[in-house]
Amino acid sequence: MTIDDFVTLVRDELGMPVTAEHIGLSLDEVPGWDSVHLLWLVTALERETGRRVALPDLLEASSLGAVHALYVPAAGAA
Repeated sequence: MTIDDFVTLVRDELGMPVTAEHIGLSLDEVPGWDSVHLLWLVTALERETGRRVALPDLLEASSLGAVHALYVPAAGAA
């Protein structure tokens, strides 16, 4: 899943008007973000990627980019 696919998923599944510019912002800086959005996003990501991520790792993610990185490991990563 590319970052563009991720942004589209956030917009479509969460109904949030995010763009690629929001990816690096702290979650509390994303307009309209609250903790419930993380639950909805995790559900959508698990459905789309088939990958589960440990809850402590998700809770440590401080930005949408960090959440994306948990579901889409860097090239060459196991």
